[in-house]
Amino acid sequence: MDTIHQNVFKSKIMNTKTFQEEIKEGIPNKLPPLKPFDPTYNHAPKRKAILNKEEQKLALKNALRYFDKKFHAILLNEFKKELETYGRIYMYRFRPDHKIYARPVNEYPAKSKEAAAIMLMIQNNLDDAVAQHPHELITYGGNGGVFSNWAQYRLTMKYLSEMNDEQTLVMYSGHPMGLFPSHKEAPRVVVTNGMMIPNYSKPDDWEKFNALGVTQFGQMTAGSYMYIGPQGIVHGTTITILNAFRKIKKSPEGHIFLTAGLGGMSGAQPKAGNIAKCITICAEVNPKATQTRHSQGWVDEVYSTVEELIVRVKAAQKNKEIVSIAYQGNVIEVWEAFFDAGIFVDIGSDQTSLHNPWAGGYYPVGMSFEEANKMMNEAPKLFQEQVQKSLLRHAAIVKKHTDRGTYFFDYGNAFLLEASRAGAKILRDNKQDFIYPSYVQDIMGPMCFDYGFGPFRWVCASGSSEDLAKTDAIACEVLEKIQATSPPEIQIQMQDNIQWIKGAQSNKLVVGSQARILYADAEGRMKIATAFNTAISEGKIGPIILGRDHHDVSGTDSPYRETSNIYDGSKYTADMAIQNVIGDSFRGATWVSIHNGGGVGWGEVINGGFGMVIDGSKVCEKKLKSMLFWDVNNGIARRNWARNEGAIFAIKRAMEQEPRLNVTIPNTVDNSLFN
Repeated sequence: MDTIHQNVFKSKIMNTKTFQEEIKEGIPNKLPPLKPFDPTYNHAPKRKAILNKEEQKLALKNALRYFDKKFHAILLNEFKKELETYGRIYMYRFRPDHKIYARPVNEYPAKSKEAAAIMLMIQNNLDDAVAQHPHELITYGGNGGVFSNWAQYRLTMKYLSEMNDEQTLVMYSGHPMGLFPSHKEAPRVVVTNGMMIPNYSKPDDWEKFNALGVTQFGQMTAGSYMYIGPQGIVHGTTITILNAFRKIKKSPEGHIFLTAGLGGMSGAQPKAGNIAKCITICAEVNPKATQTRHSQGWVDEVYSTVEELIVRVKAAQKNKEIVSIAYQGNVIEVWEAFFDAGIFVDIGSDQTSLHNPWAGGYYPVGMSFEEANKMMNEAPKLFQEQVQKSLLRHAAIVKKHTDRGTYFFDYGNAFLLEASRAGAKILRDNKQDFIYPSYVQDIMGPMCFDYGFGPFRWVCASGSSEDLAKTDAIACEVLEKIQATSPPEIQIQMQDNIQWIKGAQSNKLVVGSQARILYADAEGRMKIATAFNTAISEGKIGPIILGRDHHDVSGTDSPYRETSNIYDGSKYTADMAIQNVIGDSFRGATWVSIHNGGGVGWGEVINGGFGMVIDGSKVCEKKLKSMLFWDVNNGIARRNWARNEGAIFAIKRAMEQEPRLNVTIPNTVDNSLFN
């Protein structure tokens, strides 16, 4: 636990009652004092003014329904001002007085231990050290919200404090619909986010209906209470970089990885580059984001001119340094300057939040951050034009580098998609596929997802760093035992993750909750979770919250990312994600979630996720084995049916291990028949 959190923890021990009372209070009977806008925090940009006068009235009515009529006159003017000023009604007045962070689970006022664990996860997502725009309840990605307003937070926490193990809390896009009777084996919370009628799922639809207060963009792990800070993205990026260098048959030392985005995606790329042992250059236009990531130690050095950057990078190449460098400015400037200076970029990508191109996810070249934000609000059409001009210029300079031999891949953030929509010449002759692969197509899909390897994660509910160290050791021991008898097809995956978990402590990956992530298949996840459950039963560690990123084998249908290596025409369908959540819910998940939208944007993906609390009981052991097996093999089965060779191998292996599993295997077709 860092010093700040230690001090907060000590102070809250003395004031636990105050904290618990505020949680149990929910929406207060007396209006709390107004909270001034605090400019020291990273705030969401002003959203597009998209509502007409009647819709503005409706938005205000929708906001006021959370409060007693006696407050409506006061709050009406207040909320009207927020809507005019920020484009949304956040209800800043109702931001709680208690510090929001992942407290030890036993500090939460709760009748259900599972509900307490969910409160822990919600607070972690909104921790100042974790969240991108904490006062606007946005965790990451520019618009990935946990809630739409502070009334929803207060009411949700109150319901969770009252819940027993025969109730389920139903969450409608951030709004707690209420507690419903269920049973002990049912999920304690069911979350839906942004589940729109298909014809109403365009970017402006999100702007409109979010402003009305009736839906939200939950991203992936933001709105499903499973974000563990930048660590999750660091691991996936590390695996991607290592395998990218394998693809180009180079060792990372002394070679360049050039990318962009330190804010919305948590600054994972520089840390991942350091772990992979290459030279990482990451551009970021938001000075506050750059400052935050540098102060947190997620990037080593910062430069604000391309001239200084070029000198520094050449020195790093010569000395084969392992270093991460942030450029304070637009990445297009770096690509162009490097080309003119003759600096060869070995691997290139982009991790800006281009799923959100018109509302702060991507900034035009040639103007300051402040100028761009002003244009975004005051002249949105002009801003859109400038973004698309920059995307054309961005795509053009990347093409010059790839013609020289640079390996460029889309990180699944919609760079290629939005560049193509801007008119960039990045489509193949079939006018459907891009000239550059997504990293899932080339790397994560065939090397990891098809074999069942994906982002398994856990949180130590005790809040103890000692518990985390013990779980690291347990997981490493389990993986090494599995590796000893693993087939050659998955040896690289096993070795990369053993190396990762062995270096987890020294790489200081924890931000927020005491959490860890590694890529594991169904066998690995079940055996690690079972070992944790045994350790809990023996009193060696406290309770554990299991989960995963939605960016996984089964949880997400996304044609431009997670399912981009599906080639039978079904990558545009979403049966897998829906089946996954339904299956998880009756196999033992503590909570489940389904979202419209994710890393590639609103209307472009369906994401399904889960959380599971394990307490050392035999019941938990049964649940985790049942649910984790399904959670992975559902996706492998679908990938197998798409004729993916790795998935066919993996599902046949799974059927050998589990006699009750019987999956349809595709027959392959001889292409010569079509000649």
